[in-house]
Amino acid sequence: MKIAIIPARGGSKRIPRKNIKLFYGKPMIAYSIEAAIESGCFDKVIVSTDDHEIAEVAKQYGAEVPFMRPKNISDDYATTMDVIQHAVQWYEQQGLSLTYVCCLYATAPFVQSKDLQKGWEIVQQPDVKYAFSATTFPFPIQRAIKLLDSGSVSMFSPEYELTRSQDLEESYHDAGQFYWGEASAFSQKLAIFSQYSRCVILPRKQVQDIDTAEDWEFAEALFALKTREV
Repeated sequence: MKIAIIPARGGSKRIPRKNIKLFYGKPMIAYSIEAAIESGCFDKVIVSTDDHEIAEVAKQYGAEVPFMRPKNISDDYATTMDVIQHAVQWYEQQGLSLTYVCCLYATAPFVQSKDLQKGWEIVQQPDVKYAFSATTFPFPIQRAIKLLDSGSVSMFSPEYELTRSQDLEESYHDAGQFYWGEASAFSQKLAIFSQYSRCVILPRKQVQDIDTAEDWEFAEALFALKTREV
């Protein structure tokens, strides 16, 4: 059985009630639920939450909430891997065997069903245990600088100070949308950023972390532009 697990705890502090706050007219979590359902990849789309209001909103948009998440993995210190491992073990306790799991973040309004489908195709390949979304950095990370206590600046990699940007290797980062994986890999908490992982590369205009009020405003403006493109 293949399932999508959408982690959505209720205790967001920087943006209160972020997972169900209206984003361009819909609760934020609705975008992830709808993309998962539309992809046709999953036998079940579930939400792991400790919050009854989030659970009700999730159900309204077609997700299942088969359990309420325990308190010990609902605080600021709980990791995504803890949440996925708990869900996998819960299904095993019900006598249901999971083959693949996709962790899909609740705060990913730009996620698209076609990219979930690409991830599913990739994770089935030999010697692949995970497939996750990624995108390129907009600026060469080799030219990054840091601010010192004195107020002056220093390069993280001074050996690249005179290297032309076009000669630097392109770098990528986690896009923070989804992580396909073998259920057994999640159960064992195998590292995702490793030799047995592959990426679904997304354009930068389809990626935006949403952790602060400024992030939210930028994401809504970007979403509005993308909506007008369609």
